Amino acid sequence: MKEYEVYSSLKVPKNSKIIVRLDGRSFHQLSKDLNLNKPYDEDFCKVMSDVCTGLFKEFSPLFVYTFSDEISLLFDHIPFDGRVEKINSVIASFAASSFAMNYGAEFKKPPAFDSRIIPISDEDILKYFKWRQDESWRNCVNSHGIFYLKSKYSNDEANDKINGMNLSDVHELLFENGINLNDVETYKKRGVGVYRKNKKVTGFNKKKNKQQTSYRSFIYVDWKLPIFNEDFFKEINVIK
Repeated sequence: MKEYEVYSSLKVPKNSKIIVRLDGRSFHQLSKDLNLNKPYDEDFCKVMSDVCTGLFKEFSPLFVYTFSDEISLLFDHIPFDGRVEKINSVIASFAASSFAMNYGAEFKKPPAFDSRIIPISDEDILKYFKWRQDESWRNCVNSHGIFYLKSKYSNDEANDKINGMNLSDVHELLFENGINLNDVETYKKRGVGVYRKNKKVTGFNKKKNKQQTSYRSFIYVDWKLPIFNEDFFKEINVIK
């Protein structure tokens, strides 16, 4: 019956970089079930960052980026010998299990993530993450916008109003009513990144009988990401 497993040998191209993007399945309903705070729930954001840290430790990507219920992992050394079914199924199931373990709540339905693989060139890495960070900003503006409108109107009226507004209209509405998005925490506007950083370690070398400085890498969770640019990705050794 092995011949029926027609997709099991499908692999990503060798010597390539890929992005694996995870999206929470039906997380809109899950947020209602968990009664998450609006427009942002800090506990939820912390759990998503913990999920990303777990993914980083388990699968060793170059960079992990998350906002809302979305996670993007950039790989140069591709796990599972590049097998598409294995990558999608294991990484998505690991994320769902990690989310449930870290949240520690009673779920009406088990949380789940879908997964897709995106082959990417070095030249497009910045473009991809800038695209997703722009989406994080849109999500921030619209989340605050609908939260404000629902404080003034019924749910249906608020949804109708925001559907007829572009991003700058929502931003202006909030500003006119005393809500300055410049004052919102950075991670709510730009998302959270997980990557490796080096720290300087000074110690005494007994063999050489002198102080010695070395560098050790550690996993860093960045809650204050800059607006993505080439310098940032070069600094964290994602692009050259």
